[in-house]
Amino acid sequence: MPKYSEDKVFGHYLYFTSYCVVEAMHVHAGDEEMTQGKAAKFFVRDDGSSVMKRKGDLTAREVKGIQAYIKKHYLAMYAKWSRKSRNGFYRG
Repeated sequence: MPKYSEDKVFGHYLYFTSYCVVEAMHVHAGDEEMTQGKAAKFFVRDDGSSVMKRKGDLTAREVKGIQAYIKKHYLAMYAKWSRKSRNGFYRG
């Protein structure tokens, strides 16, 4: 699974899977095992804002922190995403 960062962000890895690339750009925030069942899911817009589609086991503080991280790093994250997917940013 490609990670957006090797470091944890608010205690979670930020990643996507090969199955994810059929959707618009998004970020899973998950635990050590990077299991999607417990992972949060954020769709990313072209201005760096994000829409949480699944909270997973994140606290409100973690959600806010991860969304701030996405906003700050979304262009670098998109560069990794676009190597695997032709689908762009979230427009919904």
